[in-house]
Amino acid sequence: MVDVILGLQWGDEGKGKIVDFFAKDYDVIARFQGGPNAGHTLYVGDKKIVLHQVPSGIFHEDKINLIGNGVVLDAITLKKECASIAAFGVDYKKNLFISERTHLILPTHRALDKASEISKGNDKIGSTLKGIGPAYMDKTGRNGLRVGDLLNKNFKSQYIELRTKHQRILDNFNFQEDITAGEAEFFEALEFLKEFKIVNGEYFINDKISSGKKLLAEGAQGSMLDVDFGTFPFVTSSNTISAGVCSGLGIAPQKIKEVIGITKAYCTRVGSGPFPTELNDETGEFLRKTGNEFGSTTGRPRRCGWIDLVALNFACMINGVTKIVMTKADILDGLQDLKVCNAYKIDGEEKNQVPFQMNRLEIECVYKQFAGWKKDITAVKDFQSMPTEMKTYIDYLNNYLKVPVKYISNGPGREQIVTI
Repeated sequence: MVDVILGLQWGDEGKGKIVDFFAKDYDVIARFQGGPNAGHTLYVGDKKIVLHQVPSGIFHEDKINLIGNGVVLDAITLKKECASIAAFGVDYKKNLFISERTHLILPTHRALDKASEISKGNDKIGSTLKGIGPAYMDKTGRNGLRVGDLLNKNFKSQYIELRTKHQRILDNFNFQEDITAGEAEFFEALEFLKEFKIVNGEYFINDKISSGKKLLAEGAQGSMLDVDFGTFPFVTSSNTISAGVCSGLGIAPQKIKEVIGITKAYCTRVGSGPFPTELNDETGEFLRKTGNEFGSTTGRPRRCGWIDLVALNFACMINGVTKIVMTKADILDGLQDLKVCNAYKIDGEEKNQVPFQMNRLEIECVYKQFAGWKKDITAVKDFQSMPTEMKTYIDYLNNYLKVPVKYISNGPGREQIVTI
């Protein structure tokens, strides 16, 4: 049996904590896409840690964690990440496995990412410059190097051949930086990577499922950043939706049971791209400061706005979401009034569908207003004790989305989750 946890907005929905919360009920936790641009924040006791590539089940010592073939892996980042995990007393090599089909991010991928973004000028995508897009481009261009290639004696010559190709592309960008500057650190990190259990991921994962093990597939980024269905071209380079589980782990569709979608009680976005409900006012600034809305990977301030039910409904549809987790509900505690976008007005006509190219249109949001609860909910343990105003807010979401909100996160702590 396979369940999926993924983001329903533009990422940063709080997936790390939620995966950590659910991990106790599963035997295997697997990342199926994305790269080190992901930042999944967990609190272990009162200490914060941000995971970028390692599955969020790593702090459960009896769980198997797999980095799947759909991920693009940065060995340097992985080494640093594992050092942070080890500081908590966790033996990460004991239960962390890596698929041999996982593609590697090379130092030149970072250079290509930077050169490409600079060339776009004011039309830049807002890349995290981690080399993820170029790594996926090499994957689809059938040029990439994979973790399994590390075991090949010809790896170094394969690497030099690909580096030379990248240099020619960089020359076209007139990119002047030395692309060999980080190679020593890169090859040192590759030696570290070889120490892990490198497995044939698809057989590994299906053997676990066949033996009755329960698998939780962990997504990165959010549905509205999906390369096919997101706000293209302001998207990531992988399929962030539930369909990505099949190609990112080698799992057949019928193996998937629950799709658990995560949304904030409001909405945020990092980087460029359309954001219909964005608030460039005091309320937006309140959400940013109160919610500590700064990128866990980049530190960039997040753009903030009201919850967008048109986009959320679209994300629930394409993912087949069966239940919803709402995070950061407590951030709304201090607001007198709340708003929910329930339609887009385009050319004077109300629409309830996400259009083909958002950034080409003038979208006016149609809002429904709700009274805020103006109460501290961080200590609430059960839904019945939640304010009436919150229940009204949740009921409206349930009726609009036709998918139930089943869990509410009312604080950053592991224990701060209320089941409905």
